[in-house]
Amino acid sequence: MQKQNDFDIKRRKTLRWGYLFALIASIIFVLFLTRIVVLQNTNVEAIKQDYISKNYREATLKAARGNLYAADGSILATTVMRYDIYIDFKVIKDTVYTNNIGALTDSLNAMFEKPRNHYRQIFDEQRKKKNQYYSLVKGLDFDQYDRIRNFPILKRGKNKGGFIVDRNYKRELATAEIGSGTIGMDDERGKSGLEAAFSKYLSGEDGTRLEQRVNSSQWKPIDYWKAKEPVDGKDVYTTLDLRIQDIAHSALEKQLINFDAVHGCVVVMEVSTGKVKAMVNLRRTEPGIYVDAYNYILKDGIEPGSTFKTVSLLAAMDDGFINEKTTVNVGGGVWNYAGQRISDGHGGGTYEISDVLAKSSNVGTAKLITQYYASKPQVFLDHLKRWKMFEKMDIELPGITKPFVYTPEHKRWNAATLASISYGYSTNFNLMQLTTFYNGIANKGKMLKPLFIEKIMKDGKVEYEAKPQILVNKMASAEAINMMTHALTKAVEKGTGKSIFTPNLKMAGKTGTARFEYWLPGKMKYRSSFAGFYPADNPKYTCYVMVSEPDVAKGFYGATVAAPVFKEIAGKTFLKTPQNVEQSMLVDKKVDLSKMTEPNVKIAVNDGKMPNVTGLIGKNIIPQLENAGYRVDYKGVGKIRDQFPVEGTVIGKNQRIYLTLQN
Repeated sequence: MQKQNDFDIKRRKTLRWGYLFALIASIIFVLFLTRIVVLQNTNVEAIKQDYISKNYREATLKAARGNLYAADGSILATTVMRYDIYIDFKVIKDTVYTNNIGALTDSLNAMFEKPRNHYRQIFDEQRKKKNQYYSLVKGLDFDQYDRIRNFPILKRGKNKGGFIVDRNYKRELATAEIGSGTIGMDDERGKSGLEAAFSKYLSGEDGTRLEQRVNSSQWKPIDYWKAKEPVDGKDVYTTLDLRIQDIAHSALEKQLINFDAVHGCVVVMEVSTGKVKAMVNLRRTEPGIYVDAYNYILKDGIEPGSTFKTVSLLAAMDDGFINEKTTVNVGGGVWNYAGQRISDGHGGGTYEISDVLAKSSNVGTAKLITQYYASKPQVFLDHLKRWKMFEKMDIELPGITKPFVYTPEHKRWNAATLASISYGYSTNFNLMQLTTFYNGIANKGKMLKPLFIEKIMKDGKVEYEAKPQILVNKMASAEAINMMTHALTKAVEKGTGKSIFTPNLKMAGKTGTARFEYWLPGKMKYRSSFAGFYPADNPKYTCYVMVSEPDVAKGFYGATVAAPVFKEIAGKTFLKTPQNVEQSMLVDKKVDLSKMTEPNVKIAVNDGKMPNVTGLIGKNIIPQLENAGYRVDYKGVGKIRDQFPVEGTVIGKNQRIYLTLQN
């Protein structure tokens, strides 16, 4: 009987567990069926995407911008790699951390000069938090990165030492003298200068990589996900010549300081190609300090003043109204015309046409232009249109201003407007447009588009090479161009530019002194200019110099302020190596080499080894090195103070020699 009772009890327990199991199984089955129904009516992709979007993201891998070069291969702007270092404390084993943390903090202390306990305290805290993406340091260069990746613990790599590196690119200018005003930028700060002009070539194509969320604000790259590698940008070689740029910068800066001017600029253009070899813009930030921060040459439109007389008189020369025998009576240097008082700053009497330019006569210019064009001003203005002086220049650089000239259709046009235009008022031009016009005269009437790009290269191969582009094939008759060239030459030899005359180099050019904001009360403000080309009879370079707001007490005329800058640039750019002066310059002693050289010390690069040239006169040594086929960069004048490579170094013909001369 007892056995039967025990059996019943056991049977009931078994049944209870069986029923419980069946109940649980039924509930699970119902839940499973419910889940199937729910899934059948749910957008699985939406769930998947929601999870992925919250925990993973596709990040951009920036392409490295190509390098920006000067014409000779000197770097103007380059992209450098910078390294950000992170630590994943979760993967570092306890024994590795305990045995090596002291050595790691010692290494970091030696590198960054922060106390060891500073790092130890932070690392212990981050390890306790199991931080997988602690930011250790950012912005390292390669040498620093190469050093830190060999530190204790970190040298074990990502999976054992928690060492994570993130590579970034930074754009750096290679020279401080050519700054944001010229080289410019193309980033979050804005777009300007050469960087923006050629960004479509420099930029390259960005890539992508997958990143995983670490916490609310941090993401780390996933190594096993195959990234789309970026394609780096192309290299752009500009037309800038660093030697000429440096000469122009130095000459302008010196004059700006001397006259305490607000700002100034210089353009140097190669006559036969239109290539811009130098573009200098300097603005005063504090007394005696000038920086390249804004491109006045392109972005500012000004009333040019007397340098525009060349434009006006060339029109009359081309129409045959005036020739070399033409004369004009300027009276006492004052003329009242249509209610406007026009005056010269000097002299009077009867001028030949070349004297009108040479003496920069407002009266003479206005009398001639109104005499022939007052009844039909459109004939005169059509010349300006043909010379593209009503059009915004089609160049790569951003921000160039559109010119402005009053026309008879304008409500402010009156009988005196044409006279004002003739000597450089009632107009508005940027300096690049005016330089282009003068370069057209230097190029025997063929006006070329300003070029800023020499070539584009990718992986050592030339993809594009710039060629001269003609804007106006024939600006005026050959007789008119020759007459104007003669008049501009006379302006330097005997006219307002005679202060810069030298028998060593024949120059042609025109001074300009323009008052601006003359309608406002207060002290008078002037722009001093000089525009011209050299050598006058075989032009190689055109140069335009403008100095704005010199201290009136120190001087403000173009001949005094701007012309000396032109002379220094011309002398140093063209006569730097007298042995290389074109033979045509030596005819009739147009260049007196005896005045340009001192008794020469002969040097030779024997066995391809660099000689010792320190202490020797630079203008004697530099031509010898260049004539031997070597590339020479130098700064300063006078005797050679330092040289690189040093004496005895084996040098090849493609290796650059750097010389520092006394100032």
